[in-house]
Amino acid sequence: MRVRNILATRWGIIIVGSIIGILASLLQKMGNPGNMGICVACFERDIAGTLGLHRAAVVQYMRPEIIGFVLGALAAALIFKEFRPRSGSAPIVRFILGVFAMIGALVFLGCPWRALLRLAGGDLNAILGLAGLGFGIWIGTLFLKGGYNLGRAETTYPSVGLLLPLVMLGFLALALIYPQVSGEPASGVLFYSTKGPGAMHAPLIVSLIVGLVVGVLAQQSRFCTMGAIRDLILFRQTHLFGGIVALLVVAGITNLALGQFHPGFTGQPVAHNLHIWNFAGMALAGLAFALAGGCPGRQLFLAGEGDGDAAIFVLGMIVGAAFAHNFGLASSPSGLGPHGMAAVFTGLVVCLFIGFTMRKKLA
Repeated sequence: MRVRNILATRWGIIIVGSIIGILASLLQKMGNPGNMGICVACFERDIAGTLGLHRAAVVQYMRPEIIGFVLGALAAALIFKEFRPRSGSAPIVRFILGVFAMIGALVFLGCPWRALLRLAGGDLNAILGLAGLGFGIWIGTLFLKGGYNLGRAETTYPSVGLLLPLVMLGFLALALIYPQVSGEPASGVLFYSTKGPGAMHAPLIVSLIVGLVVGVLAQQSRFCTMGAIRDLILFRQTHLFGGIVALLVVAGITNLALGQFHPGFTGQPVAHNLHIWNFAGMALAGLAFALAGGCPGRQLFLAGEGDGDAAIFVLGMIVGAAFAHNFGLASSPSGLGPHGMAAVFTGLVVCLFIGFTMRKKLA
C-alpha cells in the first residue's frame, strides 16, 4: 500500500495532526517563540522582514520551516508521482486574497495552526480567534453553495510548478551564505532581529528537518485546517477535522509535559486580549482562506506539488505582511495597530466583493 493511502485515511490524518502537534511544541522548547512552534503567517512575515520588505526590527528571520514545507511537499509529490504543474485560475484574485488573509492573521497574531497551538499552550484568547476562523469559513461556504468558483487551472510547463520551490531553495542559500554574525541586525543582504520573536528560533538544521517532515506528511495526507472546518460545515464530514483535533490535544499534552502550558487570557506570549479583534481578524483570514481554497499551510504544500495559483497566494501573504507592518495594520502584544480596524473592514469588503462577483449560476 502506498504511503499516501495510509496517511489519507481517518487514522492517518489523526497521526499526522499528532506529529505536527509534537514537533511544534518541541520547536518551541528548542527556541521558537512561545506558542509559536509553527505559525505559517508569522513565519512568512519574518521572511518578508529578513528580505527587507518591512522594517519591523523584531520580526526579521529566514524561517527554515517554511522552506522545508515547500521542499518537503515537492519531494513527496515527485516520489509518489503527484507533481502536477498547473496554473491560471484567477491569479490576481488569489494574490489579493493572500494579502488580506495575512492582514487578518496579523491582526489576530497567528494563522490557524498557531491559533490551535496558542490554545494548546493555554492562551484562552485563541478561543475567540478560532471562533472567528470558523465564522469566516462559514461565510465562505455560503458563497461556495451559491456557485462561487475561481475557474479551472490548466496544466502548464513543469518549470511553472518548480518556480516557488526554486525560490525557497534560493532563500535557503541566502540564509547559509549570509548568516547573522555576532548578533548584528544585518548580514549585508538579509536583516535579522536581535530581540523579539524574530530573534527566537530553534537551530536552523532542526527547523529545516521538521519543515521537510511536515511537508511530506501534510502533502500526502492533504492536511488542512480550513478544509477540515469547511467539510464539517458543508458535508458534515469529520475526516480532516480529526487531524486538527489531534494537533490541539497532542500539542496540549506535550506542552504540559514540557512545562509550556500556562492557562489564562493575560500575559500570553505574542498575543493581545482584544476579543473583538481577535475574532474579526481571524474571520477575515478564514473568509480569505475559504475563497482561496486552503489555509496558509495547505497553500504551501499545494505550491510544492506544482500549483502555481497556490504559489501566487503564498506571495500575496508575504506582500501582505509587508503592508501590515509598513502601514500600521498588524497587532502587537500591546494591542491593535493604528490602522488595524480599517484594514479588517476593508479586507472584509474586498473579500465579500470577490465572493459575490465570482459566482456561476447553478444549473
